[in-house]
Amino acid sequence: MNEKLAREAGGRLLLRIEDTDQTRARPEFVQGIFEDLEWLGIAFETPSRIQSEHMADYRAALARLDAMGLLYKCACTRSQLAAAPKGKTDPDGSPIYPQTCRGNRAREGAPFALRLKMAEATARIAEPLEQNGHGADPNVWGDVVLARKDTGASYHLAVVVDDALQGVTHVVRGADMLAATPIHVLLQKLLGLPHPHYHHHDLIMRDAQRKLSKSHGDPSLRDLREGGMSAREVRAALGFV
Repeated sequence: MNEKLAREAGGRLLLRIEDTDQTRARPEFVQGIFEDLEWLGIAFETPSRIQSEHMADYRAALARLDAMGLLYKCACTRSQLAAAPKGKTDPDGSPIYPQTCRGNRAREGAPFALRLKMAEATARIAEPLEQNGHGADPNVWGDVVLARKDTGASYHLAVVVDDALQGVTHVVRGADMLAATPIHVLLQKLLGLPHPHYHHHDLIMRDAQRKLSKSHGDPSLRDLREGGMSAREVRAALGFV
């Protein structure tokens, strides 16, 4: 789920269901998002854009990048990547892809990912990339994945295409996405799409060490609601009251 604010007719709040990975998406999860936001009193424009229903839009963007010679197939598995010699890491702490599949033809029928030739992509942009007035260098991520055979589109590609199609002018999201934003600015430049204004807000931290995460067993909004906490109390705890 990602919330976007478009400055149009006083501002519209858009709720987007980012479910391109259908192996993890569940209808009950989507319904839970709607119920949580309604409980908090957050209204958004309907109907919400559901990414899995718009894969043709992402394929069209991939076709444009491929026509520029900026994509290549990568057949490396996660286990192969984990076993590769450790070198530089990206801002998330993951090893930068060593370009093992550059120049190789993926075996027919084998699972693959489509990676962006990052150095060639940034070289196509004449002016320096900027993110809210500051320099931005997507090269720190290496050749990022823009699609997988079983997913169709990565987060990076899908949100860039969606923002343009939905007329988004302002993007408000967590500080954990700050480092990835240069990738989005680069894709906007390559595809000739508008560049929204980005604001990255602080995260709610657990013991000032890590952000809240369901993978660590932190309570969800539903847990708080079922535990007797009111929506006003949640908003107050976040500093909104």
